[in-house]
Amino acid sequence: MAFKIYTKTGDKGKTSLIGGTKVSKSHLRIETYGTVDELNSWLGLVNDHMTEAAVKALIGEIQDRLFTIGASLATDPEKNVKMSIPDLHAEDVKLLEDAIDAMNEALPEMKHFIIPGGHPAVSHSHIARCVCRRAERLCVGMQEQEMAVEPLVLQYLNRLSDYLFVLARYAGHLLHVPEIPWKPRV
Repeated sequence: MAFKIYTKTGDKGKTSLIGGTKVSKSHLRIETYGTVDELNSWLGLVNDHMTEAAVKALIGEIQDRLFTIGASLATDPEKNVKMSIPDLHAEDVKLLEDAIDAMNEALPEMKHFIIPGGHPAVSHSHIARCVCRRAERLCVGMQEQEMAVEPLVLQYLNRLSDYLFVLARYAGHLLHVPEIPWKPRV
């Protein structure tokens, strides 16, 4: 029998966390992992615009880590879950830092704020960065409401937004697209 994508269990505005706890679809935990899912989708679009094999491979790894983060955020910390949930490692953060450092070596020094734009690869990378920052803010909000969030999740999302900013600049560099400096009105 084919797997059905619809279950009808959410028709009344509730959903289940991993562990079985029912919560409103507007619950902060759902909003948070939904934003991580949105980020993952934007990264798919970013990857569609990239041409460098190493960048494409790393984005694929990042997308895998975002599924890991989503699973972590979707799990009820009060329940003893029988299924195995993947986890992040400090090496995942280090991988982003190394990629940032490598891309920065190819880029000119930044002397001004940059307006997002110039090419779809650049613009979409900036959109992904903004969604990543929102996911990070939501995780902080969860912590402030004393909901469990793994500290490494916050660290990873923080570093990922930095990576996406540098990736936007790097994509422009590879595509020979000039950066758009912000020239404030005075």
